[in-house]
Amino acid sequence: MTRTVSISLDQFYRPQPGGIATYVRGLVGGLAALHDDSLRLVGVVPRGQPTQDVSDLALEEVRAPASIQVLTRAWARWPLGVPSNSDVVHATSLAGPFAGGRPGAVHCVALHDLLWRDEPTTSTPRGVRFHERRLQLLKARDDVRVFTTAPGLAQRLSGEGFESSRLHEVRLGVDDTASAVSTGQVRAFLAEHGVHGPFTLYAGTREPRKNLDRLVQAHAQAVATNPELGPLVFVGPEGWGEVDSRDAVVLGMVARSMLRGLYRDATVVAYVPRAEGWGLPPVEALHEGTRVVASATTPSVMKNDEVVIVNPLEVSEIAEGLVRAVSQSNDEVARERRRASVATLTWRNVALDHLAGWL
Repeated sequence: MTRTVSISLDQFYRPQPGGIATYVRGLVGGLAALHDDSLRLVGVVPRGQPTQDVSDLALEEVRAPASIQVLTRAWARWPLGVPSNSDVVHATSLAGPFAGGRPGAVHCVALHDLLWRDEPTTSTPRGVRFHERRLQLLKARDDVRVFTTAPGLAQRLSGEGFESSRLHEVRLGVDDTASAVSTGQVRAFLAEHGVHGPFTLYAGTREPRKNLDRLVQAHAQAVATNPELGPLVFVGPEGWGEVDSRDAVVLGMVARSMLRGLYRDATVVAYVPRAEGWGLPPVEALHEGTRVVASATTPSVMKNDEVVIVNPLEVSEIAEGLVRAVSQSNDEVARERRRASVATLTWRNVALDHLAGWL
């Protein structure tokens, strides 16, 4: 029997698709990799043009009869665009939809964080109100299953009155679809930007929540006595709010194959946000075998023994973390140990987690 799973793709139509789009892309890819002929995957998209290409996603597209702005408001109550033969309706964010499909269809939503509470500066006051209203709506909708992607988030929701039977913890994964460029190509690329030799890497959006001001200060302290850290290199797009990068080398967006090469060849990858929903970059760095410093507020690695964990609010502690990381062994045995620490975080396992929650 064929089961139709409808997945919202609205995030790809927003100005900054961000981590939710990465999650959606990985989930769809993981489901496709299962080669389960009993699954029919449908992507529900709004009217208009996406800000990130979705043509490579292995699913059928169904266009809703409204723009993303209208759908974001309407989906709280009406399942506009959701195919009536859906057996599962999976909202990939708090935007929805939370209904639709066949009688008895399973309705789910992925909740990635409570950052509008933990770090209100990541959103406008209007955005904070929107997320809080949707969370309270979900709390009242006991027919909607909630998939949490961050460790500890299910426990927080349970403490707020969500029934534990509604909560399903799922993993996130690492994208392996692009092969890393060679070390020679990485060196040539960095040389074009004035970087020669070792370097410390930060990957992610450049925004205040990511704590880059303290990272810059800490790196300056650490590199003064440990020159093998090399210059600090930023990779990734601008995010919400302004950041003074100072002496860091800003590369902006790079191809996936180059990003993997940068992760692999970095002396240390540093990721120390003040608050984080999950934190993919340190997992991607470990996947390449690289030494990692991360804040205690990064759920994806906070319990990983291969990571140097630091207090993101203490510049001196971040600097000490960089020094400790660079002193760790970097031979193939150590690199393999780091890779093994995140070996279960694959998009195939993410897909299996979702299937277990849907059925």
